[in-house]
Amino acid sequence: MTPRVAALQVPRRGRDGGFSTALGSAVVFTDDGFLLTNAHVVGHADAGTLAFADGTSSPFHTIGADPLSDLAVLRADGQTPSPVTLGEATALRVGQLVVAVGNPLGLAGTVTAGVVSALGRSLPARAGSAVRIIDDVIQTDAALNPGNSGGALTTANGEVVGITTAVAGNGLGLAVPINTTSRRIIAALLGDSRIRRAYLGLAGVPAPLPPALRDRTGQRTGLRIVEVVPSAPAARAGVRAGDLLLTAADEPMGSAQALQRLMLADAIGHPLPLTVLRGEALVDVIAVPIELPTDD
Repeated sequence: MTPRVAALQVPRRGRDGGFSTALGSAVVFTDDGFLLTNAHVVGHADAGTLAFADGTSSPFHTIGADPLSDLAVLRADGQTPSPVTLGEATALRVGQLVVAVGNPLGLAGTVTAGVVSALGRSLPARAGSAVRIIDDVIQTDAALNPGNSGGALTTANGEVVGITTAVAGNGLGLAVPINTTSRRIIAALLGDSRIRRAYLGLAGVPAPLPPALRDRTGQRTGLRIVEVVPSAPAARAGVRAGDLLLTAADEPMGSAQALQRLMLADAIGHPLPLTVLRGEALVDVIAVPIELPTDD
C-alpha cells in the first residue's frame, strides 16, 4: 500500500501575495495515473508536485475538486505505481482494524494502525455560501497528523475504504468514506472536472411523526421545514415553513442528509414529488430542483 500513496507539495498564495507550500497525500486509484485526495489539500491550485516512497517524483495537475465532499482528483504527469483497490465503507464495523497510510509532517510513507472507533459521523463542508454535511464519515483512532490529509484508510486486506480528511484531536481522526455517493462524485470529477448539485431552497431539522402516522407508515421521523427560500423551487412548489417533509421521490426523509443524497446532477430540472404533513393533512407537491450556484 505504501508505494501507492504519494506525498504532495501544493503551492499556495497568501493574502500578502507571497507563496507557501501545503503538504498532503494522494492515493493512486487508476492504471493511467489518476490520484484521489482531499479538496482542501489542493485548494485552488491547478498543479503541484508529488513524490512516491521509492524516490520518484513528477508534477501533477488538478482534474477537479469538490469542496462540498472534500474530494479531489489529480493526474500525475509521470509514471505511477499500480493502483489501490477501492473498497466499500458500508461493510466496516466498529472495532475493525484499519491502517492509515500517508505523509504526516512531510514524513513520506508513514503507516499507523488503529481501529474504527465510530461510524456514521458527520462533517460540515463549505464552498462559498453553500454548506453541505459529509455523512457516514469514518472515525478512527489511528494516529493522524498534518500531511495525512488525502491519504488512504485501508482494511487489513488492503482495500481503501476512506480518504483521511481531518484531525479531530484527542487521538481521533476522520476519513471520507468510499461508498456509492463518493464513487458518483469521483466519476463526475473524472468526466466533467466538477460536481453539479441540485437545489430546492429549504432547510429543516429532524422531527418525530405523530404516533398515528408513525404506526401507519412505519416511519419514525420526518424533516421539519424551518426555512423556505423565497422564489426557490420548494417555495414555487408550495412547500411552507412548518411543514413536516415525509418523503421525496417516494423515499423517507428522516434527516437533512437523506434529502441531500438526492440532490445530485440527475435531479436538476426533473420533477421531484414531495409529500408533507401540514397540520393533519397529507399534501403532495411537485418541485423541480435547479442547479446549486457555486460562488467559491
